[in-house]
Amino acid sequence: MSGSIFGKNFQVSTWGESHGEALGVVIDGCPAGIEICENDIQKDLDLRKPGSNKFGTQRKESDTVHILSGVFEGKTTGTPISLIVYNQNQNSADYSNIMNVFRPGHADYTFNQKYGFRDYRGGGRSSGRETLCRVCAGAVAKKILSEIGISFLTYSKEIAGFKCQNIPSNRDEIFLDPLYMPDRQTSLKAAEYLKQCIKNNDSAGGIVECIIKNVPKGIGETVFDKIDSLLAKAIFSIGAVKGFEIGSGFSAAKLNGSQNNDEFININGNITKKTNNSGGILGGMSDGDDIIFRAAFKPTPSIFHTQNTVDINGNVTKIEIKGRHDPIIVPRAVIVVEAMAAITITDLLFNNMFSKIDNIKKFYS
Repeated sequence: MSGSIFGKNFQVSTWGESHGEALGVVIDGCPAGIEICENDIQKDLDLRKPGSNKFGTQRKESDTVHILSGVFEGKTTGTPISLIVYNQNQNSADYSNIMNVFRPGHADYTFNQKYGFRDYRGGGRSSGRETLCRVCAGAVAKKILSEIGISFLTYSKEIAGFKCQNIPSNRDEIFLDPLYMPDRQTSLKAAEYLKQCIKNNDSAGGIVECIIKNVPKGIGETVFDKIDSLLAKAIFSIGAVKGFEIGSGFSAAKLNGSQNNDEFININGNITKKTNNSGGILGGMSDGDDIIFRAAFKPTPSIFHTQNTVDINGNVTKIEIKGRHDPIIVPRAVIVVEAMAAITITDLLFNNMFSKIDNIKKFYS
């Protein structure tokens, strides 16, 4: 299977299955001298681990990360960093009834068409559990980015149509709320709706917004490796994502150019924009403003609701999915979105170092 490697200069390769012995990630291209320990990574993992709130899967996993290589005496060595998380609470028996049946909304059918068989225990590589590997790599990327002041505010913008009215002022404000929505009144309304979803054996979707601050101007390449196109690729690689937009996004289709264009202004010698409909990106490169994008997540496809489907022989049947599943993916996906954004920005940041001969001369002079 190809497709498990992301990035060029800061390269991330994930491995493992939902019900296998472990999952992990290998990071190649991390500079030496970055201070990091397992606790730095664990903080992010704890934000997405199973059982972290009543609206997530009740599978009990500590998701404890172990550093196998690439770190010595608390600092990165410049060699590949290998991280592993052991599975502890697999319950593969929950999936025995769907061994030969295709679950609606899942990758069962396409995996079977591509490979001729599939790992039916939780979806194997298509399971959302694979995203813990991305969170591990993202934590390392954020440590690198923090060295030059790049930071993230990522939160639940909308859950089941209940839209957050506040933009978070700091990271702590986000994670004090059980739904990672920095708007208590809206969060409570969304929570009540989710309780009804659970009662009705159903699920809900939502939107995650990510704000990236202090990205230097000119990060990103032209044509195929634009910062927005690579962010889109990174975010769409998260299994449940069905929509992506930057800045004014889809609403730009309803505007005139005179409304959507961001006029340039000069504030004390600093060229900036009067508005930020561009979402911090022009021509595929960062323009110095906050990079703002949103990702739309579909409702969790694993529901206890009885659904119509077919088996591997094409026979019409019904399915009632058992197991421990999230009635909503969005809160646990917040840190996954942030991780993929951090990995993307780090990779492009490294690439940008070669964009001008002056940069090379400065380094080697």
